[in-house]
Amino acid sequence: MDLGCTDEEEEFRARLKAWLTRELPGLPPRPDPLDWPARRAYDCGWQRRLYDAGYADVHWDASPTQRLIFLEETELAGAPYVGANFVGLLHAGPTIAAEGTDGQRARWLPPVLRGDEVWCQGFSEPDAGSDLASLRTRAERDGDTYVVSGQKIWTSHAEVADWCELLVRTDPGAPRHRGITWLAMPMDAPGVTVRPLRTLAGSTEFAEVFLDEVRVPVENRVGEENDGWRVTMVTLSFERGTAFVGEVVACRRLLGELARTARKNGTWDDPVLRRRLGRLSAEFRALWRIVQANVSEAQATGGVPGAGGSVFKLHYSHARQELYEAAAAVLGPDALDLGRDWNLDRLSSLSYTIAAGTSQIQRNIVAERVLGLPKGR
Repeated sequence: MDLGCTDEEEEFRARLKAWLTRELPGLPPRPDPLDWPARRAYDCGWQRRLYDAGYADVHWDASPTQRLIFLEETELAGAPYVGANFVGLLHAGPTIAAEGTDGQRARWLPPVLRGDEVWCQGFSEPDAGSDLASLRTRAERDGDTYVVSGQKIWTSHAEVADWCELLVRTDPGAPRHRGITWLAMPMDAPGVTVRPLRTLAGSTEFAEVFLDEVRVPVENRVGEENDGWRVTMVTLSFERGTAFVGEVVACRRLLGELARTARKNGTWDDPVLRRRLGRLSAEFRALWRIVQANVSEAQATGGVPGAGGSVFKLHYSHARQELYEAAAAVLGPDALDLGRDWNLDRLSSLSYTIAAGTSQIQRNIVAERVLGLPKGR
């Protein structure tokens, strides 16, 4: 397995670094992290800059290694994160690129790349979170449209989204994994109601979405009717396999900041804390190697990450939580001040063992698809 880069890929890295050096000083101030309409405008503005410079399509029209280089270098440079564009760029876009028709790719991918349209993820339901295949949102065929009714929860970025990657049940009588369909639903369609949910950190990047006989054109179906579970596995492979790559780089940078802060405030004198930071440094170096291995595998198998993404997601979720617990130890009493660096991120880290598939689900996937163990009865 080759974890290195070719001369062409290193040239891509050098060109990207030079562009970031020129571009980042001219960015406007970042908006209030709790103001999602302002964040959408900021994030989409950054996406437009990437588009104009020729870097926007790196998430699905580049080799997995180039995608990895892009995520690594933009994070190291302190460039804006994808933010409100997260679902479109890292979930829905790659899925449509892999599974959509030529017409669907032409319709939906360019606006995402330009930062013109934002997507949200309509997967989880009140009684179908980790057990996603038990979803009950119904879609009944009526000529050239599906009539959709049901409820979604934890719908990422629904408050500011134009489109939703939506899972619906189109055959209630089929085995539950076989009666699901993947639709692209316009968020301004009649019958769509969005109610933002406030997180522990005070943000509203999630929402409840209520669907009351919403009409979605059949041409908005990605994949075949009732084949949505297979398409969903493609979406989740991208979500778990590559979507968190930039965050690993951010965590490694944070470790260096923690060490410098600890030396300044005296907590570095605690040998237990030093060992803790050292172990976390080793953890994140190992995670980066897992990322490289997953990218090499994806490059050899057509660009879609495999089950190794679940290995990464499982370990990363827990390592990130441990990292921010270490940050609290460095800050001491200041860890209670939400205005201090890292504290809001610490609250956010609590969700990582649930988001994008719980740790329990990831263990099942690793057991069945990586280790070859039998499925539970």
